[in-house]
Amino acid sequence: MRMKAVIVCVSVSHGNTRRVADSMAQVLGAKVVSPEQVDPAELADAELVGFGSGVFNHRLHPHLTDFVKALPAGRGRAFVFATSGLPEIPLAPFTRPLVRLLEGKGFEVDGRFSCRAFDTWAPFKPVGGINKQRPNAGDLAAARAFAERLRDGRGTVS
Repeated sequence: MRMKAVIVCVSVSHGNTRRVADSMAQVLGAKVVSPEQVDPAELADAELVGFGSGVFNHRLHPHLTDFVKALPAGRGRAFVFATSGLPEIPLAPFTRPLVRLLEGKGFEVDGRFSCRAFDTWAPFKPVGGINKQRPNAGDLAAARAFAERLRDGRGTVS
């Protein structure tokens, strides 16, 4: 029997985050939606909810964080994922604020995933961007492996 899973994804620049979300959704049998496409009641019925976006100025997209802030308190399992041109800073991961926000809403956050992605943010635009081939097949395989761990109940915050 498949779990009921939903992935809330904001992917606005190059479709990078959506590709990662779709890879995870294949494993989880999840529906991928934008914040504007989902009713919070649908999330309350899900066994697992993913929240992800690209990174902008070392933060997840404000549409995603605003959506989570507006959610009613509840409970359930969740995970957070992101794509970014630059790597996370270990002492200040860009996923941490959303993890804390979700935990404050009553979610048990089972894991975090991030990978590098094509980025044309201002300083990189003149050279055509960075990470032009990312997320690549290895990144998408890592996203699927992460989703398998979540599906099998082996998720851990990493």
